[in-house]
Amino acid sequence: MALPQVIIIGRPNVGKSTLWNRLVGKKLALVDDQPGVTRDRRFGEAHLLGLDFMIVDTAGWEDEDPSTLPGRMRGQTEAALEGADVALFVIDARAGLTPLDEEIARYLRESTVPIVLVANKAEGRAGDHGLYESFALGLGDPVPLSAEHGEGMADLFEALLPHLDDKQPDPADDEVVDEEDEEALNRAPLKLAIVGRPNAGKSTLINALLGEDRLLTGPEAGITRDSIAVDWTWTDPDSGEARPVRLIDTAGMRKKALVVDKLEKMAVADARHAVDFAEVVVLLLDATRGLEHQDLKIASLVLEEGRALIIAINKWDVAEDASALFNGIRGALDEGLAQVKGLPLIAVSARTGKGLDQLLKAAFDVRAAWSKRVPTGLLNRWFDEALAKNPPPAPGGKRIKLRYITQAKTRPPGFVLFGTRLDDLPMSYQRYLVNGMRRDLGFDAVPVRLTLRSAKNPYKS
Repeated sequence: MALPQVIIIGRPNVGKSTLWNRLVGKKLALVDDQPGVTRDRRFGEAHLLGLDFMIVDTAGWEDEDPSTLPGRMRGQTEAALEGADVALFVIDARAGLTPLDEEIARYLRESTVPIVLVANKAEGRAGDHGLYESFALGLGDPVPLSAEHGEGMADLFEALLPHLDDKQPDPADDEVVDEEDEEALNRAPLKLAIVGRPNAGKSTLINALLGEDRLLTGPEAGITRDSIAVDWTWTDPDSGEARPVRLIDTAGMRKKALVVDKLEKMAVADARHAVDFAEVVVLLLDATRGLEHQDLKIASLVLEEGRALIIAINKWDVAEDASALFNGIRGALDEGLAQVKGLPLIAVSARTGKGLDQLLKAAFDVRAAWSKRVPTGLLNRWFDEALAKNPPPAPGGKRIKLRYITQAKTRPPGFVLFGTRLDDLPMSYQRYLVNGMRRDLGFDAVPVRLTLRSAKNPYKS
């Protein structure tokens, strides 16, 4: 049974994202004093005194032309209201009612969705005036609270309970996934993050996959600020199998020297945080700009975090000299990311839909490689053959003895190599082993970690 949805609505800067963070229990949504920080709908699982629901943060409601950025943000909010079970209409108790609050109230009164009026920033006596004013909106008794300080949550629980009590999910429906169960992991949703420079078409690509205008897009660079996760099901066109996916849109990452705005710094930090929680990351390039140094830096960051990486070239439908462009990017990637040669490189077009199924299929394939555990017997047979083909060097005439290797973890795959005098083992030989594991054991282009461990010498001291 799916969680009931509660949407937060209000004009800019009344504390909607702060309330969202409070209900989710983590500071995931970007919060700042300036209005208009949130632009896309953001979903999170909320837990309030035993009441479970999906809480939806929305952009600040503004009275602007639908073709403008604020107007398109308002359209996203209106779309979110259609699927909600309850709406929290948030006003700023300290600022009092504004004409925009009254306009939003008029719109909500025409809706069939139950409305709970929330007077935020009501701590102390400064919010009393706005609290009393809010009765005039005709939406029932307001719930006074302070999202920042956590006051009034019990009152909010009482206001939501009549609307959500009979929609609570059955705890028996929850499936616990064992990290070591490879089959269960492959049934779990694929956590797929889309990263890249601003205006590469990340949000447009996700909208194309979903088949709807779920994320805010437009010609303006840097529209996305928060990392937005969207749950979706992809149907494999070859097998017809339905595969769950959690798509994560992120803010564009520019060169560090160019990022001076506080909000952009927060957005980029949030994008890096999203990479940490992804399984597979798609680095989206712009076919009209090719591969730039910043793209290689983003790719290196993803690999350092141990995530599986795919490179996708967007806007392929307008690419000039496509064959030369593809081969040039392929060569530059192999040279600039020598630690993982052969990364999947896929040409896509969010506008025409080209390559989207190929991209999803590659993402599931690399996750399988990223989650792979090699049987101990097979691993050590490979290890013996690798040593026989190319024995370790003997620097200074002293032999380095490699005893055995074991896989310590998956996601990303990590191996521990045991032996003596491993401090002298050259990096070139370590790369020989890692590249051989990728080639022979089915790890493809996922990052592989190799740790060296020497036996302790009891007479060393």
